[in-house]
Amino acid sequence: MHAQLSFLDGTFSLIHIPLDLYPTLLQPILRVLLPQKQSLDTPKTCPEDEIGGLTADEFQHVFLNISITPIECSVVCHSSWATHVFQPLIDKLPKDQAESISISTDTYMVLSVISAGLDAAGRVMELSSPLALAGVPIFFITTYYSDFILVPTKERETVVEALSTKGFQLSDQNNFINPSAYSYGSTPADTSPPGTPRPSNVTELQDRAFELLQKRNVKPYVAEGLELVQCSGREISQLAESFMHRASIGRKSSVTETEKPTWIDGVDPKLYTRLVSALVSQPRFLSITLAQDDPPSILLDKTLLPMFGDSLIGDMDSKLTPIFLDLVSLPFEVTGIVCGVAGRLVNEMQMTETAELCYLSTARASAVILPEEQAIRARGILEPIFNQSAEVTETTPATE
Repeated sequence: MHAQLSFLDGTFSLIHIPLDLYPTLLQPILRVLLPQKQSLDTPKTCPEDEIGGLTADEFQHVFLNISITPIECSVVCHSSWATHVFQPLIDKLPKDQAESISISTDTYMVLSVISAGLDAAGRVMELSSPLALAGVPIFFITTYYSDFILVPTKERETVVEALSTKGFQLSDQNNFINPSAYSYGSTPADTSPPGTPRPSNVTELQDRAFELLQKRNVKPYVAEGLELVQCSGREISQLAESFMHRASIGRKSSVTETEKPTWIDGVDPKLYTRLVSALVSQPRFLSITLAQDDPPSILLDKTLLPMFGDSLIGDMDSKLTPIFLDLVSLPFEVTGIVCGVAGRLVNEMQMTETAELCYLSTARASAVILPEEQAIRARGILEPIFNQSAEVTETTPATE
């Protein structure tokens, strides 16, 4: 089995929005979801193919994640959208509100992972462990079709070295190919600052991660009654061709042959209308991932399914349970959390049984997402590790 990794074009920012300010920031969230050139405060002379984070042919996002969870609203978008859409509105807010919203100081690169036939738990471990051992902080997002890893732009050389040491090979300027089967024996070169020893193996790394979480009083919890389903938007190539054909017939008198299509020409308008409706309703849980070459991936509260009608495909009968970690007390650059938490579950529950494990990193939180029965086992594993005396909280914790 091969795992292929590709760096997506552009640099990206992470935005943390407290839930009480979500309604205030809804307008820029929708502007990013529905990308138009006028949404960016760029010079009118800026060529359309230089609009930040949009594909040159269809003007759709190279990568975008919008997640509303019981802990926060989190947005991962191209840095130009963070600067020109979110920041101007944040600057107009009262000081205490503006300070509670955070945009990552560092920018991030996005690695797209294509691992056909490989179980999800194995992918999380195989990809997170060498980067964690190299001291690279990551954000991991599992979607319907692919996995995505966010790594700091400034750590590109370290990322390349760590993955190369693990067995990944640079097949061209942007892609890695891992020709070997999964194994966890190799350790990347130590690139830690002098006087700051790095963990020597995955077990030590996991132990340190849990020690840090315990020190910061981070406890796993589930939101009572919250069940998720992982879905995809339908393939819309035929729909897009039909739409563009009808549009070209109706606009021949006013549209020139050289006019470029907008993003709406390449998406399912019905799906986006329903996404907007769901976002406006301030859902309990909704995570939208748009990525170049993938149909939209949507992880959502199962109670939202009637809102989407026939716009989604997937196993609608599944029941996925998220186990949340509120990481608001930890800095963006903390390392080892993904590998520590997911890795311990992989080890304790056996990889073959955790094949459906999903992981969602948001700006200030993490969620391990498992089928209902496996989630019960996972909670039993995590509870004593985090807190020997406390039970897992069954209610939503206070946010920032």
